[in-house]
Amino acid sequence: MQYGFIRCAAASPALRVADCDYNADQIIKTMHDADEKHVQVLCLPELCLTGYTCGDLFLQDSLLRGAEKALARILQASQGMNMVILAGLPVRYRAKLYNCAAVLCNGVLLGLVPKTHLPNYGEFYEKRHFAPGMETPEPITLARQDTRIGSRQLFACKQMSSFVLGVEVCEDLWAPVPPSCSHALAGATLIANLSASDETIGKAAYRRDLVCGQSARLLCGYLYADASHGESTTDMTFAGHDLIAENGALLAQTVPFSGGAAVTELDLERIVQERQRNTTFEPSAEGYSTTMFELLTVPLDLTREVAPAPFVPQDTATRAERCELILRIQAEGLAKRMEHTRARCAVVGISGGLDSCLALLVAVRACRLLGLPAGTVAALTMPCFGTTRRTRSNAELLCTALGVHFEEIDITDTVRSHFADIGQDPDTYDVTFENCQARVRTLELMDYANKNGGLVIGTGDLSELALGWATYNGDHMSMYGVNAGVPKTLVRHIVQYVADTCGDEALQNVLLDILDTPVSPELLPSAEDGTIAQQTEQLVGPYELHDFYLYYVLRFGFGPAKIFHLACRAFDGRYTPETLLQWLKNFYRRFFAQQFKRSCLPDGPKVGSVTLSPRGDWRMPSDASCALWMHELDKIRS
Repeated sequence: MQYGFIRCAAASPALRVADCDYNADQIIKTMHDADEKHVQVLCLPELCLTGYTCGDLFLQDSLLRGAEKALARILQASQGMNMVILAGLPVRYRAKLYNCAAVLCNGVLLGLVPKTHLPNYGEFYEKRHFAPGMETPEPITLARQDTRIGSRQLFACKQMSSFVLGVEVCEDLWAPVPPSCSHALAGATLIANLSASDETIGKAAYRRDLVCGQSARLLCGYLYADASHGESTTDMTFAGHDLIAENGALLAQTVPFSGGAAVTELDLERIVQERQRNTTFEPSAEGYSTTMFELLTVPLDLTREVAPAPFVPQDTATRAERCELILRIQAEGLAKRMEHTRARCAVVGISGGLDSCLALLVAVRACRLLGLPAGTVAALTMPCFGTTRRTRSNAELLCTALGVHFEEIDITDTVRSHFADIGQDPDTYDVTFENCQARVRTLELMDYANKNGGLVIGTGDLSELALGWATYNGDHMSMYGVNAGVPKTLVRHIVQYVADTCGDEALQNVLLDILDTPVSPELLPSAEDGTIAQQTEQLVGPYELHDFYLYYVLRFGFGPAKIFHLACRAFDGRYTPETLLQWLKNFYRRFFAQQFKRSCLPDGPKVGSVTLSPRGDWRMPSDASCALWMHELDKIRS
């Protein structure tokens, strides 16, 4: 339960219909297996103590007493286990029978949650045997323990405030308004569903969509345990399709008819963060009662996947679709701005690097949307002290391949004149030496745009904005920043996508060479052999790390210790913990110190859930202190 993670399992032990002793044996074995894996929440199927397919045997007193005795055995077996267990059984209460989920922990029966919605159509006839569950919890004694029965119950962990459990049973999820909706609004961050869903053609996909959709709608974790082998096959078969989802993402599942269990960790702190920022998620706990339980806090080695590139879809087809959509968003945004300002041209400073390459591609697409020729785009290359032959050549080759208007403006003499104006030693390679070049380039672009009725297109990306890797009132400034919402790791994939799909060999070749060029502002003189001397990632750190940090800082508001913990999992074997910590500290220092540049950003389109626009998603004082974050970082032992 460290950093808000709990290990959960949805399992479907084999059973025999109406053989409660055998079923208890299988459940206890499953409990021990889960305990060895340090599972903290184990969800078992609906009516697993008796079998779902008992039919009229549910009306037999012997079966009901057998189920109660089996529950008592399970309670006893759970003593000493650091785990919440949910098991299904029929419960007789006030001369009615209820299809219940028993919630137990360390030998204590925490509560009984009855099924609310009883299917009585198709192959289901539950109303023949069961009554719909009452909402308000009522006292009941079962398996020699006093507890409560009712659907409006929550179960909360004393040691972890983000761990609040709500329960529903099978058909409840299929109802127009599932009980889990109320559970979540009342505070449940984790929903467990004990189910006996028979298998038919196409049902597995529908079931999976339901579980993932409900977890997304409720901003919760969702456990779904399905009945499996051993249920009667008189008219149905059951596949044991177990599922675990978190906020819309499927984290684990079993293949139907394969047996086993779905096991993974859920991040309940992430759920709390999501709800905290979602203003339409309005809590309402009226009519609910909460039962507290205790679990030991144990560190977990994460088994769930932590993607090292959270901005980049891992699936090839999804990634291609994402790249195309982002290009369309960027181009639509720029086209609207050009149309509104009646710009006669789009002016792009082209360096031969990745960001200006993407901006140029977007500008050409925008012109296409407006029915304008590619020559409407004016690409200016402005070589100076650090420009290499490779980047200068790539800039021209790219412009030729795209058919845009290309011009070269050598700014070397202008920069030297400016050095003389301010008394800068041209042999001192300091920040003034670098920034003078960046500001002169922006001056040339702005004045060229004024002269030609154009719009200066910003090329800086989201990662550079986060780190402040831009010259204030230099490349930091433009008239419309098309890349402002695109992180560096995604910029690479978008350019790669265009190279793969453009169908133009010349364009593809130059794009591939740009992708192979080290990221650099080229503001310091090149090496003697003409290669780039100033490489960005050697100075500020690897962009893949900074994008990872940026995602979890902005998207979920996680603290430095948790982000470091996630990074160690995501980059295990690629970076040492010491390296990860070094660049995480650098990220926080730069992120706080450079907010003043983000406070006056030009307009630019949002393309994802993480953005730094001061008018939209990120509003931060430019003079905020990072002391709290740095103090937490200083306590980390890498």
